[in-house]
Amino acid sequence: MPRADADWFDSVPKVELHVHLEGAIPLPALAELALKYGERDAADIEALRERFRFRDFAHFIDTWVWKNGLLRELDDFSFIAEAVARDLAAQRVLYAELFYSPPDFAKRGLEAGGITEAVRKGFDRVDGIELRLVADLVRDFGPVRAARTLEEIAEARSLGVIGIGIGGSEHEFPPEPFAMVFERARELGFRTSAHAGEAAGADSVRGAVDALRVDRVGHGTRAVEDPALVAELKARRIPLEMCPISNVRTRVVPDLAAHPIRDFFDAGLLVTVNTDDPAMFQTSLANEYRELARVHGFTFDEIRRLIESAVAASWLDDEGKARLLEKLKVDAGWGAC
Repeated sequence: MPRADADWFDSVPKVELHVHLEGAIPLPALAELALKYGERDAADIEALRERFRFRDFAHFIDTWVWKNGLLRELDDFSFIAEAVARDLAAQRVLYAELFYSPPDFAKRGLEAGGITEAVRKGFDRVDGIELRLVADLVRDFGPVRAARTLEEIAEARSLGVIGIGIGGSEHEFPPEPFAMVFERARELGFRTSAHAGEAAGADSVRGAVDALRVDRVGHGTRAVEDPALVAELKARRIPLEMCPISNVRTRVVPDLAAHPIRDFFDAGLLVTVNTDDPAMFQTSLANEYRELARVHGFTFDEIRRLIESAVAASWLDDEGKARLLEKLKVDAGWGAC
């Protein structure tokens, strides 16, 4: 591979599989929403940055709920979708699968179908990036609500919804009660993921794998606590949607040096790198790569392998994966490596 300079992390084409639409709203756009709804104390970039300093995971969830309170109309979703798509495209992200959380907005009378349509409308205003949606059924509302949301999402799948997941308060709501919801999702043809091993331990990952039978695990960080589980994740080639900086910001790990991503990568697990809630955590994929190189010694070639693993772990069909991989190689000049 040709020698790369400091700009390589920014210029390399990228793929992201675990990023939340509502957590990726660029701060200027979020400040504009705050101003729109009269929350002047949050209509300042520095004030928002200060809000997004988290004591722990529970504090992050509380802040997430506050921030989602600034999304009140369907037009707001088109607005943020366009802003997020432009931001990702500017970072040279070629393809992304974005979580979005319709259940969070039902109390405002916003239905899943309308939200999905509004989000797609915003995405369609931006060229040069391919975006798919993953509906977060939000475990905090319980399996009955999740089942209802799933059926609503199924009616909107033509708008680019390819999968479902459960985020939210993992430490309070284990995965097992959602088993029937995930079975129904498979019957409907959706791919599946679950946040696990972030705010709860290895048992949560085990539950996602065994009870929910997920295609991918969101985070999976604390699987490191169970060597047998790590071996199973490797043997079954279950992709991990790892979010290193996120885990530092929410105190899942004390610092990046303590994050198990290098151990998982070296052990041969199917690891991908993602930003989770980049605006809230003040990160980007370029920053994730740069910090992994600095702290864990990831080489340019290893980061290339991480990007290619994201293609392999994506929910594109085989033809789509081949097309995306070829575009990555052409755009990055990897064909000459």
